[in-house]
Amino acid sequence: MRGLKRTLTIAALLVGSAAAQTTLNGAGATFPYPIYSKWFSEYHKQHPEVEINYQSIGSGGGIRQIIAGTVDFGASDVGMTDEQMKQAKSPIQLIPTVMGSVVPAYNVPGVKEDLKFTPEVLANIFLGKITSWNDPAIQKINPDLKLPNQNINVVHRSDGSGTTGVFTDYLSKVSPEWKNSVGSGTSVKWPVGIGGKGNEGVAGTIRAVDGAIGYVELIYALQSKIPYGSVKNAAGAFVKADLQNTSAASNGVKIPNDYRVSITNSPKKDAYPISTFTWLLIPTKPSDANKAKIIKDFLSWMIDDGQKMVESLNYAPLPPELQGRVKNTIQNLQ
Repeated sequence: MRGLKRTLTIAALLVGSAAAQTTLNGAGATFPYPIYSKWFSEYHKQHPEVEINYQSIGSGGGIRQIIAGTVDFGASDVGMTDEQMKQAKSPIQLIPTVMGSVVPAYNVPGVKEDLKFTPEVLANIFLGKITSWNDPAIQKINPDLKLPNQNINVVHRSDGSGTTGVFTDYLSKVSPEWKNSVGSGTSVKWPVGIGGKGNEGVAGTIRAVDGAIGYVELIYALQSKIPYGSVKNAAGAFVKADLQNTSAASNGVKIPNDYRVSITNSPKKDAYPISTFTWLLIPTKPSDANKAKIIKDFLSWMIDDGQKMVESLNYAPLPPELQGRVKNTIQNLQ
């Protein structure tokens, strides 16, 4: 009888343990996936009763799913629009998590050196107006390089993408023709090029196609070992993306209480011009109180311990003043 009681007690403990397991489901941006994956893994090690599943399907998909209420949280590299916020089943709070940069990555046979790009050249390449790597406009800003008579093969995202949103936001600021003919958004009608799914797909296509150029988040260029160029910023300096000049892009920017802000084409002389915040999209009136409590705890961990991990993956941490503001926002979540 005593043995039976012991067995039942163990069984009850196992049932209780299984019942205590909580799974959070999220979806969205591929841009921050490397750091999110690390965060979710580290948080699970400290809280084995919590499993966080994240589908890196692109910012457009993350926004759609959080609007529909089919995930516990979303993720995006562009702020939700007022209309999207109105459509959501629950009010949504954007929580900035890290800063990153979108870089022009390329595969030019015979060219191992870093290329320089002006805003005009980048816009005209993606407009399909510059079609060869030895075009005089490219050669002029890279006078010491022998550029090949190689066709340019533009690669862009095929899915709804915050990385696309950031890149086209930048092009719309620096090129009136781009703004008027293409515009900005997570999905646009590309004048030229072939599509790749996710940052991974674009990086893979660039590697595979001679003469290719595309736009990816910095970590994907580094991990794929594809070269990426420097971009002339609004102050006239050619800047190659790194942690310091990505952080500099937010200097002096007034960040609203809802945290929806664009920092592309910063006027700061040391700023990389295609930089951005990326956000988690958090329902403020969740239907599951237990999940809401866990999300709040994770966010508190993310804004503290999690920020110490970001530089190892070539993201920039949030500025200290902004971290303080975000902590207060997290504390006020239900």
